[in-house]
Parts: sequence; C-alpha cells; structure tokens
Amino acid sequence: MIDIERFKGVFPAFYTAYDDSGDVDPERTRKLVRYFMEKGVKGLYITGSSGECPYLSTDERMLIMDNVKEEAGDKLTIIAHVGAASTRESIKLARHAADIGCDAISSIPPIYYAMPENAIADYWTAMIEASHLPFIIYNIPQNTGTNVSLSLFKKMLENEYTIGIKNTSLPVMDIAQFKEAGGDGIVVFNGPDEQFAAGRLMGADSGIGGTYGVMPELYLRLDKLFREGRLAELGKLQRTVTSIILELLSIGGLFAVCKEILRLQGIDIGKPRSPLPQLEPSKMDAVAKLKKRIDDTIAMWC
Repeated sequence: MIDIERFKGVFPAFYTAYDDSGDVDPERTRKLVRYFMEKGVKGLYITGSSGECPYLSTDERMLIMDNVKEEAGDKLTIIAHVGAASTRESIKLARHAADIGCDAISSIPPIYYAMPENAIADYWTAMIEASHLPFIIYNIPQNTGTNVSLSLFKKMLENEYTIGIKNTSLPVMDIAQFKEAGGDGIVVFNGPDEQFAAGRLMGADSGIGGTYGVMPELYLRLDKLFREGRLAELGKLQRTVTSIILELLSIGGLFAVCKEILRLQGIDIGKPRSPLPQLEPSKMDAVAKLKKRIDDTIAMWC
C-alpha cells in the first residue's frame, strides 16, 4: 500500500548545481539540499524542468540523484523526474532512482515527436515496470506540446503504481478535473507557482514549483494558510507572491535570476547551462532589489 501522505506538502523543484566550469557539482548539490531541509519543506522534485534536465546527460542526472538522496536520507520525500529523449534512457534513470531509494519517479510525455496516447502510456509504463516505484505524471503542455487528457490519465490510474499528477497547465479547472477523476486516493500537485492558492482551492493536494527555491518560506506560509482555512490572508499573500514572480521574470531568464538570488543568499550553485539565457550584468542591481523585496516579504509574513 502506497502512503500518499508522504507526497502532500511543499516540494521545491530542485535546481542543478554546477561548479565554476559548468560541471555538475556534488558538494554544491548537497549544500542546496541542506538549505531546503533547514527551511522545512516536505520534499524535493529533482532532475526536472527547473533542474535543466534536457541539457544534462543521463550520468549527470544519476550523479545528482545520488548526492540529493545521500544528503537528504529519509528526512525528505524525493521525487526523481526520469523523463528522457528515449525510453531506454528513461528506464536507466528509473532503475537508478529505485536502486538508491528515491520515493517516487515522475515523467513528462515523450518530447519532439507527436505521440498517440497508447505510445505515451507505454513510455510511462516502461519506467514503472523498471522501478516499481510510485509514479507521478508530469503535465506541462506549454513545453512538451502534449496536454495530458482525462482519458490518458484514467488509463494510467489503472496501474497501481500511478499515484498522481503534477499539473502545470494554466487552467485551474484542469486540476479540479484530475482530482475528480482520481479522488482521494491520488495526489494532485499544483504546477504554476503564480496560482498556488487557486490550485489548492480547486483540489490540488500539494505544490511543486521552480520559484519555491528562492522563497520557500512564502510557499510554506501559503500552504499553512490554506490548511487553516484563512482564505483572505491566503489570497493576499498569493497576490504578493505572484507579483514577485512577474518581477522576477521581467528581469531575465527564470533560472539565471533564481540562481543569482540564491548566490546573494550565500548558496552559490553556478549559472544555468547554455543554451539557457545568462543574467546580463546590467540586471544585477534589479536582482539585488528583488532579493530585498523577497526578504522583506518573508519578514512580514513569516
């Protein structure tokens, strides 16, 4: 019996930590894990979109898994994203996640080629059969070109290892439909950070997000406000968080700005890997001001 309570809470999408030469850095990876443990998050979603997975080799992704899991031990729930360009590579990643004791695996649909639903289901089923770990679908149609349908979702729920979905499509109605289809026996993760509160109100049990890393305190606060039914405060804080996210995106590339904010916080994890955009030197002052705004908001709310 899979304990789905382990998957309910705030899960930062883990950034890949590089050294100054641009190689995956095990010690910086571990330092980032410790940072999140100190903040009190429920778990981590590793080697996914925020982890720059399309630009990492399979060996690099396994190296990240190793260091995250060894540092976190059993203190965090670790969900390893194992979607890759080929089923063969995804199977390799899924087996490795199982071998080192990750709590679950997750995957986007296959990328580049348009696939029929039976092919997508076969792709995911191969990962499940290779690992026998709980499986979480990752729906992010704006990046993959595939919007997971309710029929595909229900088909995957026939497999006992499928425990939920990370939904990053923009309509919050999608969250309500996935939750209605799966019921209390599954976990729906809100994906779009800008609508964490709305996603929870529409049925999401948890959240996974790329901006959680620079302000985990605020997402933990949002989670607490929701659980306590303090909806007016929840809405007010969400509007502030959404404004911060929009300001962040206006400065430059998401990962470049987030990594610079972390560096200013004393957590140097390098820069994004090319071809992801780098932070322009002229934007450094704007990032510093945004970091102060985040600090001030945390002081006010937490």
